[in-house]
Amino acid sequence: VVAFPFEDFYIDTHHITHLLERREQQMLFYLGLLAAALGIGGIRAVLCPMGAYSLQGYNQHRLLSFFNWFYWLVNLNSTVVFLGIAYIQQSVAKNLGFLIPFTSVLLALIAIHMMRNKLTYKPGKVGSLLTTLGVFLNSLRMCCFHRRHLSGDVASWLDRAKENNGGRYTETHVENVKVLAKLFPLYSLQLLYRVCITQIPSGYYIQTMNSNLHLNDLLLPMGVMNVISILPLLLLAPLMELVTTCYLSMQKTPLVPSKVIAIGHVCATLSVLLAALSELQRKSYPLVEQTLSGKVLKVSSMPCFVAPQYILLGLAEALVTPACSLISFQMTPTHLRGISLHFLTLSYGGGCFLGAFIIQLLYLLSAGNFYPDILHDGNLERFFFLLTILMALNSLAYWRISYRW
Repeated sequence: VVAFPFEDFYIDTHHITHLLERREQQMLFYLGLLAAALGIGGIRAVLCPMGAYSLQGYNQHRLLSFFNWFYWLVNLNSTVVFLGIAYIQQSVAKNLGFLIPFTSVLLALIAIHMMRNKLTYKPGKVGSLLTTLGVFLNSLRMCCFHRRHLSGDVASWLDRAKENNGGRYTETHVENVKVLAKLFPLYSLQLLYRVCITQIPSGYYIQTMNSNLHLNDLLLPMGVMNVISILPLLLLAPLMELVTTCYLSMQKTPLVPSKVIAIGHVCATLSVLLAALSELQRKSYPLVEQTLSGKVLKVSSMPCFVAPQYILLGLAEALVTPACSLISFQMTPTHLRGISLHFLTLSYGGGCFLGAFIIQLLYLLSAGNFYPDILHDGNLERFFFLLTILMALNSLAYWRISYRW
C-alpha cells in the first residue's frame, strides 16, 4: 500500500500530485517489497501443511490428488494475477496495480480472522520444531564436544541425542527425527531445480524484455510469459488425475513419485538448454526500438512468444512439486509431517538464494559480460549452458539415490 501514491492520480476530477522525493520513493518501495516478501514467505510455509493436517490415514492416490489440486488452485490464482493485474499495471495505471493486491490481502485477512477457530492446529510436543532442532543440536554437541560419551557403537550420529547414550531426548523423539533426516538429500537436490524455476522471473524475463513484445498491434504484458509456464500445470494436473484413476481402475500401478520427480528434473534441464539456444537465436535477429514503461529500448526483433523453455519449466513444476510434497508428507511420522513440509518450502527458498549467489558470482567473474545494459552485446547464453550442465549433474545424482524414496 505504501507504493500506491508513487504516481499522479485522480480522485473524481481532482488531480493529485505526490510530493515524495526520489530517494523517499525508493525507501518506501523497498520497505513494501520487504513486507510482501515476509508475507509470502509465511503464507507459503504454512498454507500447504495447514491443508494437509486433515489428510491423516489417506492412501497415496488421494494424497497425490490433494497436492495436485492444491497447486492447481495456487497456479490458477497466479494466472488471474499475471493476466489481469500485470496488464492493468503495464497498460492502465501502475498505482492501481499496487492497490488491487492490497485490497485482496485485506479481504483475505478478514476471512482468515472469521475462520480462525477452524484453521488452528496444535501438534503434539513430540513433533514440535524446537524438539526437532534440539535433537540435531544435541547430537552435534555430543559428537563434537563431549568425546567422553562416544564409547560404544551407534547406528547413526543422531543416536547420540538419546538418553541412554548420554543425550537429552527420548528414543521416540530421536527415531522420528531420523526418519525426517532421510529426506534431507531430497531437499538438497531441489536447490538447483529451484534455481531453474527462478529463471522465469529473472533470466527468462530478461530475454523476454529484450525481445519483440508486439503481437500485431498489441503490446503483450510481461506477465503473459509467466502464464505460458503456468498453463502446462493447469492442463497437466487434471490429466494426471485422470490417468492415475484409469491405472488404478485397471489394477495397474502408476509411476511412483520419485520417478515423476526425475522426469521433472529432466524437463527443467531441457528448459535451460533451450533457453541457451533461444538466446543464441535471439541475438541473430536485427535490433528494433520498443517502448516499455516510458523507456525506449533496443531489442531483438525475434517474437517473445516463441518460448518453449517456459512450457518445459511449467511441465517440470507440475511433475515435481506435488510429488515432492507427497514424499515429504508420506514418509514422515504423523507429528512431523508439517515440519517436513516446512523444510521442503525452506529448500525452495534456499534455491532462490543459491540462484542469486550464482548470478552474482558469474556477474563479477565476467565483469558484467553476462548481463550488460544492452543484452545483445552480452553472453547470457553461457549462463544458461552452465546451468544446464549443473542441472544435468543434479538430475543424475537424484536418479542414483531416488530408490530411497
